[in-house]
Amino acid sequence: MEAGPLSQWLHAGMVKAGLSVELIETRHVRAAFKTMPVKTDRKDARGIAQLMRLGWFRPVHCKSLAAQEVRALLTARKLIQGKLHDVEMSIRGILRGFGLKVGPTTRRTYAGRIRELIAGHSTLETIATALLKVPDALVQEFAGLERTLRAIARQDDNALRLMTTPGVGVLVALTFVAAVDAPERFRSSRAVGPHFGLTPRKYQSGETDHSGRISKIGDGSVRTALYEAAHVILTRPVKGSDLKGWALAVARRAGPKKVRVALARKLAVVLHCLLRDRTTFIPHKGAPTPAI
Repeated sequence: MEAGPLSQWLHAGMVKAGLSVELIETRHVRAAFKTMPVKTDRKDARGIAQLMRLGWFRPVHCKSLAAQEVRALLTARKLIQGKLHDVEMSIRGILRGFGLKVGPTTRRTYAGRIRELIAGHSTLETIATALLKVPDALVQEFAGLERTLRAIARQDDNALRLMTTPGVGVLVALTFVAAVDAPERFRSSRAVGPHFGLTPRKYQSGETDHSGRISKIGDGSVRTALYEAAHVILTRPVKGSDLKGWALAVARRAGPKKVRVALARKLAVVLHCLLRDRTTFIPHKGAPTPAI
C-alpha cells in the first residue's frame, strides 16, 4: 500500500485484523510509473504488485500511535503560532494603509500601541477591536498546548535523554523522538541525516560529477528543529562540550552558512545514538556515560 494521509490509520486497522501490510515510498512508485502511457487505478494496482514482486520498493515505517499523537500536538502548536503572526501582520498592514505605523513592539505593548494609533478613527477601532480579540484567545490555547507538551516531555525518558544535549529543549526533543519513533529501524546513526534530507544531492554520470545542496527530503519539521538547536549551540555559551568545538572548526573551514547544516546533521547522528543506546549526552571524551 502506498504511504499517504490515511495510510497510518488503514495500516493500524489492517494489522489489527491480522493482515500483513507493507507501506511503500510514493516517490519511488511515481518514478516507476512515469513510463506508463495510460494511468488507471487498475494499472496502478498491477504496477504496485509488480514492484513488490521484484523488490523494487522502499518500505516506509508506520509510526506508533504515541508518535502520531505527539506529532499532532506539535502541528497544532505550530498552526496557532502561525495564525498569531498572521493576525498581527494583518493589523499592521491595515493600519499602514492609513499612514499609521505600529513600529517595534512586544507582546505586552502591542495591543496598547494599536489602540493608541486608532484613537478617534471609528472604522479602524471596529476592525482592531475585533482582530485584537483573536490573539487573546489564540495565546491562551497556545499556552495550553505548551503546558501539555512540557508534561509529555517530563514523562518521556527518550525526550529527557535528548534534552541533556546542548541546544535541545522540549520542542526539539519531542519532534525528533516522534519522527524517529523506533531507533532500531535505522541501520546506523549515520543514516538519520540522509533520511531527513540533511545531506547533499549527488549527480554523477561519466565525467560529470556534481554535488548540490542538501536534498531536503523527509520531515521538514525535524530539519527546522535541528537547525534551531544548531543555532543555539553556535550563538550561546556552551561550556565543556566537544560538539561546539567541532562546529567552530567547521565554521573556520567552510564558513558560517554551511556549519549550521553540518551541525544539524551531526546532532541528528548524536541524538539517534542517545535513543539507540539509552544514554545521556557526553559533553567531552572521557566523561562518564550515565543512563536514564
